[in-house]
Amino acid sequence: MSRALRLAIVRQRYSLHGGAERFVARAVQALSARHALDVTLLAREKPAGIDGAWRFEKIDPPYLGRVGRDRGFARAAQRRFADFDLVQSHERVPGAAIFRAGDGIHAAWLEQEARLQGAAAKTLRAFSPFHRYLLAAEKAMFQHPALRTVICNSKIVRDDIARRFGLPPERFELVYSGVDTAHFHPQVAALRAAERGALGIAAEAPVLAFVGSGFKRKGLAVALEAIASHRQAHLLVAGRDKHAGRYRRRASPRVHFLDVVEDMRRVYGAADAFILPTLYDPFPNACVEAMACGLPVFTSPLCGAADWITSGANGWIVDALDVEGYRRAIGGWLERRGEWPAMRAAARAAAEPHTLPAMAAQLEALYTRLLSTPRR
Repeated sequence: MSRALRLAIVRQRYSLHGGAERFVARAVQALSARHALDVTLLAREKPAGIDGAWRFEKIDPPYLGRVGRDRGFARAAQRRFADFDLVQSHERVPGAAIFRAGDGIHAAWLEQEARLQGAAAKTLRAFSPFHRYLLAAEKAMFQHPALRTVICNSKIVRDDIARRFGLPPERFELVYSGVDTAHFHPQVAALRAAERGALGIAAEAPVLAFVGSGFKRKGLAVALEAIASHRQAHLLVAGRDKHAGRYRRRASPRVHFLDVVEDMRRVYGAADAFILPTLYDPFPNACVEAMACGLPVFTSPLCGAADWITSGANGWIVDALDVEGYRRAIGGWLERRGEWPAMRAAARAAAEPHTLPAMAAQLEALYTRLLSTPRR
């Protein structure tokens, strides 16, 4: 190409700690090393710490309420799309050439959330202007003629979009979130003794790790109940929730609440396995990192990490609300302690191909392919 590719990234609130934003930052960093990129972030405000190589354009129209917020941002962003070679949106904004479905499908989330709600809450949700707006925007986005590719980070999301909106297979690009396999590595086990010593956990005690903010959706209540009957097992909880006090009160002394941890390798290094009975999670970065560190994963069918799991070999897949199922799976894992090294190796092997350079190469090929054909 004779000039740099003009790429716009659309995200209302860009946080360097968010899952989707980490995906963007990693991908652009790796791509820039091999390809000329002129990247502009379209967002409401410039995030602290963003790479200086990025341009920033403020899209922050005034609004009233959540519907006004999302609709106003979408309309203002749409007016800027024509100035870029490619627009990759991480929001439900019709008219972008690429949509990254990192947050999954709102309709699917509502279906899963309903499993935890009573009749009154379901009725209120059905008449919620915000949910109705998001469902309509989602449908309009997937039916918009400008949409050329949907980047999915799991087969679960890809297959769900195809089923709900009738998109053909060629519209999808399956790009798993890359992981720094040198940073997140089984060698984090060297931190085991120090981390366990600080928490008062015996060297040989079985330890599971739970990582995620938003404890209700991530399934912490199920994790707490599942380990309660396994009296030798400990649980590390890394993350933040406004209702954390409720979970602390129902937890045993073998549950260690760590709040937000800056270096997650400390948590993975102290643990023997990872548990996330999430209700709906397209592909949480914590699962990628845990598996790269050699931790077998206990999770649900609607977690994207299920794509990488072979039950009994490098993890277990159990319905998000099946407490007894998780209890049995953990019990089976504890009984097979002699096989733990093989399970750890299998977990690492599943994550190992999904490096940052591999993800960048896949994205570069996608962008090149889209640029080689005229825009609609």
